[in-house]
Amino acid sequence: MRFAVSPMWEVGTSFRLLHSGSAHPVHRPWAEQVRPRLAAAGLDRGWLAELIPPSGYVPDFLNPAPAGSAPTLAEELAWILAAPAGQVRQDLDRLRHEQGFLGPRSRTLYAEPQARLVRVTEEIESYWELALAPYWARIRAVLDADVFHRARQVAEHGTAHLFNDLHPSLSWDDNALRLTRRQQTLTRKAAGAGLLLIPSAFTGPGLLTRVTLPEPPQLAYPARGVGSLWESRPITRTDAIAAVLGRSRTRLLTELETPASTTELAHRTGLSPAAVSQNLTALRNAGLVSAHRAGRSVLYARTSIAESVLAAACP
Repeated sequence: MRFAVSPMWEVGTSFRLLHSGSAHPVHRPWAEQVRPRLAAAGLDRGWLAELIPPSGYVPDFLNPAPAGSAPTLAEELAWILAAPAGQVRQDLDRLRHEQGFLGPRSRTLYAEPQARLVRVTEEIESYWELALAPYWARIRAVLDADVFHRARQVAEHGTAHLFNDLHPSLSWDDNALRLTRRQQTLTRKAAGAGLLLIPSAFTGPGLLTRVTLPEPPQLAYPARGVGSLWESRPITRTDAIAAVLGRSRTRLLTELETPASTTELAHRTGLSPAAVSQNLTALRNAGLVSAHRAGRSVLYARTSIAESVLAAACP
């Protein structure tokens, strides 16, 4: 048994939340920023819109078993591209059975899996840049903190305690792991060896499973701390940082509580667009800011390094 943080699990669950149109109480601030970007890019009606329905089954080839504890999106996309044609068609057959139909893109994917998977992964990359990459430092911090907490639970209290605390529908008793309200019984003979536990920010209140032989079964569960993921974190003590970075760059970092473009930052701070661009370039070169293409504009976001610097100066 091991833990893994999977970008593709966050892609699928976050897209489903956005595609459903629901106003999620926790993720509303994020969704209100991201939905207009997806619509402008046409990603609300592309490959993912057909492959990830608002509810029900999602093709297993979109969630390859992570080989390590924290694969990159590029690594997971390479595994998707390497999915055997037979598996892709088998997953699409199940999707057709559960939905009653396949969309036009999904039908072309069924006919030419290897050629069309390239288009699917290209769209996933575009979605990632618009919806998740600008926020990944914050999301990843929550997921890593969950794994640290769970690993400590195992070390101090044992695996049984971990499972009994992980989710209300999960229990460990009499040497068996039980999931209540699962549609189909999961036996060891029907699953690969081992178990992958994957914390997620967007799964919602339930558990999600993925079982495909010969890979180990995957169990995605809601990460601890998601409820405060998008809460505003006021930064009040910036003098020490300003003494090192300068007031303009410190102001830009504090304004990047949510990702923003150069134009937006210029409007908020009163700095000229040229000055904002120059300072963002310096912050990016220092590893404090990341840039993400969003249509014709670029969104800037704080990195995990910047978050750590701000947290240290403003405990």
